[in-house]
Amino acid sequence: MPSPLHIVSVVGEADAALDQRLSDELDAVNAAATAGTPAARELTVRLLDADDELLAGVSGWTWGVAAGIGMTWVRADVRGQGVGERVLADFEAEARARGCTHVFVTSFTFQAPGFYEKQGYREIFRWEGVPTPEAADVHFRKEL
Repeated sequence: MPSPLHIVSVVGEADAALDQRLSDELDAVNAAATAGTPAARELTVRLLDADDELLAGVSGWTWGVAAGIGMTWVRADVRGQGVGERVLADFEAEARARGCTHVFVTSFTFQAPGFYEKQGYREIFRWEGVPTPEAADVHFRKEL
């Protein structure tokens, strides 16, 4: 009979080394399970002004025929001037070039769900009461 495992639980805050290890381990499992599918790759887009200051950015990934957006941000003084549309269009163009047929993104109701809807994203799920009782986590998909 095998001896019982000795387990120590370590609870904490941000841990870049743990995040990297988990990412590496999951990447290996995912690659084995999806052999023949284009590998997962990060995809970022940044828009800079004339002074090389960040105007907007998108950070996400592509994997097989899917793309996902993890974070989108547009500097406050240029919102409403087409900058958000441009950074999102650049992300989508690169996702298409990588063979993706659709993009996923989530947005809390206090962030930018209306922005994504205007760009052709459709709501596929809404998780009410997250992260506060008054808010919701809205999930979107767009066909490319």
